[in-house]
Amino acid sequence: MRDSRLSDLKKRVAREAAILLYTSQEKEYKQAKNRAAQTLGARVLPSNLEVAEELDKIAEEREGRSRQERLLQMRREALRVMELLRRFHPKLIGSVWRGTAYKNSDIDIVTFSSAPKAVLAELQKSNFKIAKSGWLSVTKRGRKEASFHIHLILQSGDEVEVVVRSPERIELKERCETYGDLVTGLSYPRLQRVLEENPLQKFAPM
Repeated sequence: MRDSRLSDLKKRVAREAAILLYTSQEKEYKQAKNRAAQTLGARVLPSNLEVAEELDKIAEEREGRSRQERLLQMRREALRVMELLRRFHPKLIGSVWRGTAYKNSDIDIVTFSSAPKAVLAELQKSNFKIAKSGWLSVTKRGRKEASFHIHLILQSGDEVEVVVRSPERIELKERCETYGDLVTGLSYPRLQRVLEENPLQKFAPM
C-alpha cells in the first residue's frame, strides 16, 4: 500500500514538473522537479525519464495534430540548415531529432570545426537572421568543455541553435541526461531518409 502511494505521489510530481517545463516556468529538469516536489509537499523525486514521459503526454493532449505538423516543419527546416553546413558534419539532436518537440521547442544542430567563425560566416552568407553567437563553457564530469553557440531565427519564427564543437569530439557519444541512452542524432543523409520514409519517427526510449 505504501509503495502504491509513493508511486502515485511520484507520478504527480512528474506531472507537475512536466507542466512547469511545458509552460516555460522552468527550463531545467532538476529545478522543475524540485519546485514540483515543494509545491506538492513531497519528498520523492521522479526520474528525468518519468518527467519526459509526462511532458510528451501533455504536449499530445494540448497540441493534437498540430504537433505532428510542427515536427514535420521543423525537421524540414533542420534539413535546409544542415544542407548549408554539410562540410561541418552537422547532426540534428534534441527534441526535433527525438520526435518529442512541442510548441516551445527549438531546433538543435551540432557541427564540428576548429574554426567556429567559418560556420557563422556560412550562415550569414545565406542571410539567416543571427540572434546571437558566442562561446559557452560547461562542466561535465569535472571537466570544463567550451563550444561556440549560434542562435538563428527562421522566417517561420522557429529558433535554431547551432553548436560548434572541436573536430576531436566528432566520434564521441554522450549519454543523454533525460533518457539515459546515447545521443546519436541524425546526420544529413539519415534525416533525409527519415523525411522520405517515416517523417514522424520517434527516437526516444519511451
